[in-house]
Amino acid sequence: MFCLDDGAELLYGPAASDEPVTAILHETAAPVEAKTRAQIHTTGQTAVAPAGNASRGFDKRLLAAPLLLGLIVLAGSYGYRYLNSSGTSEINSIAVLPFANASGDKETEFLSDGISETLINNFTKIPDLKVTARSTAFRFRGREGEPIVIGRELGVDSVLTGKLLQRGDSLSVQVDLINTSDGAQIWGNRYEGKTSDLVSIQQKIATDVSSQLKLKLTGAQAQQIAKTYTQNPEAYQRYLRGRYHWNRRTENDLKKAIEEFQAATAADASYAMAYVGLADSYLLLPEYAGAKFEDSIPKGRALAEKALQIDPSLGEPHATLGLINHYSWRWEDADREFQNAIELNPNYPTVHHWYSNNLRETGKYAEALAEIKRAHELDPLSGIIGINTGILLMLNGDPVASRQQMLRTIELDPTWFNGHFWLGTLELIDGRFDQAIPHLQKSVELNRAIRPVAMLGFALGRAGRKNEALVLLKELEARYSNGISCASSIAAIYNGLGETEKAVDWLEQSYKDKDNDLPRLRWYPPFVSLRTDPRVKDILRRINLTE
Repeated sequence: MFCLDDGAELLYGPAASDEPVTAILHETAAPVEAKTRAQIHTTGQTAVAPAGNASRGFDKRLLAAPLLLGLIVLAGSYGYRYLNSSGTSEINSIAVLPFANASGDKETEFLSDGISETLINNFTKIPDLKVTARSTAFRFRGREGEPIVIGRELGVDSVLTGKLLQRGDSLSVQVDLINTSDGAQIWGNRYEGKTSDLVSIQQKIATDVSSQLKLKLTGAQAQQIAKTYTQNPEAYQRYLRGRYHWNRRTENDLKKAIEEFQAATAADASYAMAYVGLADSYLLLPEYAGAKFEDSIPKGRALAEKALQIDPSLGEPHATLGLINHYSWRWEDADREFQNAIELNPNYPTVHHWYSNNLRETGKYAEALAEIKRAHELDPLSGIIGINTGILLMLNGDPVASRQQMLRTIELDPTWFNGHFWLGTLELIDGRFDQAIPHLQKSVELNRAIRPVAMLGFALGRAGRKNEALVLLKELEARYSNGISCASSIAAIYNGLGETEKAVDWLEQSYKDKDNDLPRLRWYPPFVSLRTDPRVKDILRRINLTE
């Protein structure tokens, strides 16, 4: 509070709480550690006139001491405030980018992707933290050096990047937390160990990162962040492999995912999330591999219920059970399970997406739109969520916004058949057959899946291009004879050709097959004109849907 040179008072009253402690200059030039997060070292020394030269008067070098002191205090104040704001402020949003696979071996990519996905899933358990969903974050693969751009595009305070290197049985993971406002590193650490240490390494990363976020967590939330659901390294690696293949969404990958999840449960019979992964894989087989729902649904339900028996706190099994009830036409039961999942994990975008679909099929278009918008907010770059947002904008009477949303989805991935398929379908909903056909043709060129083939056949039939439609009809009938579930798709082409009776006959067969497109009878373009048919009304009644 007083100048050491002449005793003059420098400060009246106590120092402000946000000011650094004054750094004292010792004659011995010893460094001083300021009582802030930053360590301020000084080497200045006090100038003293030699005793024998006192007559020479005042030594002007003494003027340097107050000046130096002022500069130190000023620099310390600014440094303190900068470090204090960047080091102690709460981070409210984060994007976990896919960890780079520095090993160069594609066989170990499941490890780098898996750690990233596990961290994302764990962080979504924090209610007050905005976490970018996997499908959005993974679109920034290879762009780790653009934190400011990523922050602007995703609207997040921070990004977490990582690099995984595996050499034999040795594992090294470098993790960095970056401030997206200026690209500065907030924190970083390297984790070393054996491949068998993967579970504990991932757990340590989650704990360390959460401490850097400066969030006020309850004890239960802190435990959720670090939760790995298994301590068995083999089970964990098998689970990561399973999720890696599950996310690729092809018939072969889904079958590989089932093998890996089964191996994970064999290694650890109490691994709840592995049972969830296995259930989700069976439920995707009908859409991507043409499997019958009557085979997939019982397996999926038993596995999801097993996961809940092991860990009732999980939201994901409730979401899976909601989807199973949706496919089983048990709409109220589905609603209840989706709401349970949202209560347990409100930041899980997939459950908002599935819940929206359930609301849509029961005719609650406004509520469905609100739910899919929430999913889109959580996962803005997800293709499938973007598509469903476009569908519901159309069903809620906004065709302009609907097309804009679908075009944005296609822009994100022009090679994805689903974007072109649904843009063409939106044109059909709006009655624009000629405009729909080119988009549907593009979809079929990219992937000759059942739905694009059926919708193109319907549109060609309505446009009077009968011979082209008949070629596609024969193709689907051949697939059906080979055990592929596509009865409603065959009905679609028959209706496009104007053969109403045959179309309704195939819809009856679709009911027997528990075809998952059947609940779309009320809004799906190939079926809208059939809604007044007494037999179709009866089908709607049997699947618990009424006008």
